[in-house]
Amino acid sequence: MSAGLGKVPAEQTYLDITQGNRVFDSLYDQDRPPEDDCGPRWEGATENRADSAPADIVPGLLTRTIGAAGGEVRAGVRAACTFSAFQPRTARARSPKKLREGLHPDLPGLLEVRDADTASLPSLVRSLRGDDLFIAIARPTGRSDAPLAIGIAGRGFHGNLTSDSTRTDGYVLSTDVAPTILEHFGIEVPSEMSGQPIRSEGSVEPAEVESLADRMDVISKRRGPVIGLSILAWLLALGAVVLASGGRLARAGVRLLGLSLVFLPLLLLAGAALEAGQGAEQLLVFLGAPLLGAVTLALLGGYRALAAASAVTVLAYAIDVIAGSPLTSLSLLGPNPGLGVRFYGIGNELEAMLAVLVVAGCGAALSGFAPRLAPRDCAIAFLASGLSLAFVFALGRFGADVGAAIVLPLGAAVAAAAIAARRRRTALLVVAAPVAAVALLALADLLSGANAHLTRSVLDAGGLGDLGDVAQRRLELSAHSFVRPVVFVFMPLIVLAAVLAIRDRRRIGAWLSGHGAMRAGLIGAIVATLAGALANDSGALLLEIGAAYLLVFAGFAWAESEAGGDRGENRAIHYP
Repeated sequence: MSAGLGKVPAEQTYLDITQGNRVFDSLYDQDRPPEDDCGPRWEGATENRADSAPADIVPGLLTRTIGAAGGEVRAGVRAACTFSAFQPRTARARSPKKLREGLHPDLPGLLEVRDADTASLPSLVRSLRGDDLFIAIARPTGRSDAPLAIGIAGRGFHGNLTSDSTRTDGYVLSTDVAPTILEHFGIEVPSEMSGQPIRSEGSVEPAEVESLADRMDVISKRRGPVIGLSILAWLLALGAVVLASGGRLARAGVRLLGLSLVFLPLLLLAGAALEAGQGAEQLLVFLGAPLLGAVTLALLGGYRALAAASAVTVLAYAIDVIAGSPLTSLSLLGPNPGLGVRFYGIGNELEAMLAVLVVAGCGAALSGFAPRLAPRDCAIAFLASGLSLAFVFALGRFGADVGAAIVLPLGAAVAAAAIAARRRRTALLVVAAPVAAVALLALADLLSGANAHLTRSVLDAGGLGDLGDVAQRRLELSAHSFVRPVVFVFMPLIVLAAVLAIRDRRRIGAWLSGHGAMRAGLIGAIVATLAGALANDSGALLLEIGAAYLLVFAGFAWAESEAGGDRGENRAIHYP
């Protein structure tokens, strides 16, 4: 079970359980009050802290809901304040006997929270009678973001635990516990709870759960050694080749480096499929990506090679998410389980890459394979690719990424508008495409019953005020992402690159002379990257990765700017 959003104290885990909802600690305007006294002062301070967060956070909502239905909650030791302080006064005054003899026709019964050790668990399970439900959770320490062990015994629980929050066998969230208890009691789950009831699927497979935990544990740890060191080694190799050749091999080296980076996500997906160790995954990426790049260059060359690399990488992830495979989420570009945010579909890192690979990759395909296609047909191709892949990566039953529903249609619309160059229709197209895509995705999500993040966070927001909270929360998290230490290293480089690109825009335009579709694709990818940085809760991350891949495509355009004519390739009509 995910203990919280990032590394949180044990008391916050208990609060998240009773709230059935959670936000990052950085979004609270106040510190969590110490649990020295469970009286009204502590209760009030905890509620005031929750009110300061841009979300429907109601501490003790589980306890209040059970009490309002005529039930009772008993709690002791560390969780006493969290589970007991928020009971309605009428529920507190009742004795267990009166509780069961009350006028309510469907009394839910008793929820008891207690401390226990592992030695006592078997006897507690054996003591269950009838519809009793027993949930055991490892005591949180608050010293790491590692997941906690959880087990459920009772009628209907016979396999690995999962929920619609994670869609991962063997993994649930702390916010899923409260809806599970309320569903068991037959009490309606309040709309303020974002968690989903826990269920079991298949048979209990401890080895499978341990294997999942082992893989999820190394995702964030391996990103630096596997991804970072490979890219650093490629850059050093490029520098050495350029120096040794006196610059003669610079263009060839830039092409190969660019294709290696485009193939990088594909090799990471393969690493998840092979369940490779760190050393094997490093070799797979470090040697495999350049090898694929070299073969693609030899077979196709030019923009065709760039388009093919982009298409193969994007389609591999599209097929994986459509098939419902766990490989995307278990790859090193999958979600970071320690952060506790995303557990299925595509993560922010992959979304940032896709924003460029889909839109700019379409431009490369049009320039390489259909250089004389009419502007109107190019615009249709941009819209078709952007909208279709937005459905794949944003639809609830597939990628379930709300950001993809915005950035891919928007980038495609801007690219289409850039190549069609009709002002009034351009503005309408740029505005209508992402709005229509989100509306269609929401409809598809409702009709399919996917119950994905788009439905729960937007359609079930409960009004404009709650929808505004969603937007505020995303903007605040995006702003917080720009104060991470690593941002101070890369952000100046991004700003410098942007300044140089603006200053030398005519020179960059000359690189793309005769390749109007490639130019339009880059414009659309730039807008998609900027939109992703604003609309996502990890804005700085999307901006960093998106900028890196924009440099890849710009570098490839530079490498092709003189070489294309030397090889006698067909030149495209230059669109305004």
